[in-house]
Amino acid sequence: MVTAEIFDKLRELQDILARKNQLDSEISEAPQLLVKQEELLAQYKTNYIKKNTDDEAIRQTIGALKAELFETEQKRENAEKGMDSITSQREYDALDREIQEASKKEAELRKEILKNEANHKRLDEEIKNEEALIKQQEQELDERKAVIEKEIAEKKNELAELAEGEQRIAPDLDSDTLFKFDRIIKNKQGIGIVPVQGNVCMGCHMILSAQFAIEVREGKNIMYCPYCSRILYYQESDQDSTEDMIFDDMDMGSLADLDDSSDYDEGESDNSED
Repeated sequence: MVTAEIFDKLRELQDILARKNQLDSEISEAPQLLVKQEELLAQYKTNYIKKNTDDEAIRQTIGALKAELFETEQKRENAEKGMDSITSQREYDALDREIQEASKKEAELRKEILKNEANHKRLDEEIKNEEALIKQQEQELDERKAVIEKEIAEKKNELAELAEGEQRIAPDLDSDTLFKFDRIIKNKQGIGIVPVQGNVCMGCHMILSAQFAIEVREGKNIMYCPYCSRILYYQESDQDSTEDMIFDDMDMGSLADLDDSSDYDEGESDNSED
């Protein structure tokens, strides 16, 4: 005979198992809360490295341009000094052409240097901004990690307390029922035991056969709904009529929810205690 105390323990166990499943899910999903923040930080660091690389290349270019400018200036100055010792028109034309070409090149080099220095200044500002963003993101990430780690620790402590409650209840229930009940809780959003009112399962609102409802009411064995697999107990109802009952096909299941080929034979009955 299945006593009211057994059903009370199943309802108590239902609350424990449902909360355990919720906590396990929250703990496993907790690291995902940091993914976007970590991806953003990684992007900032990638940008920072690229901009530093680009800036280093620009600085090297500026150095090379300045060296070339110095050589061009020297070349022009030497040509200008040579003007004092020319002896022919031909020499004058050659030196004049050399001075003009050097002067033109100097102007081009200075323009190129100014452009690269402007790019260097812009990149230098962007790099400083990236450094500030990285520092801010690292700080926020560390703070968020600390909060999540604290929450996980609290959830694990609660899990330990729930496990103690489960161990307190478990000896009063047979292992087969415990195993099936745990599977039902996981598959049915934390609701594993429901009443039968009249001949209707209040879990899936399916109409049960009259004989089946009688067996639930008699309470000789633990009975499972043939549609949603939940454990059933009888509850007196003001209405015995089923004409207004709702058919909830979204909640339908079958006793296959209880089956596990590695633990149960195909022919095992789900409607009796071992």
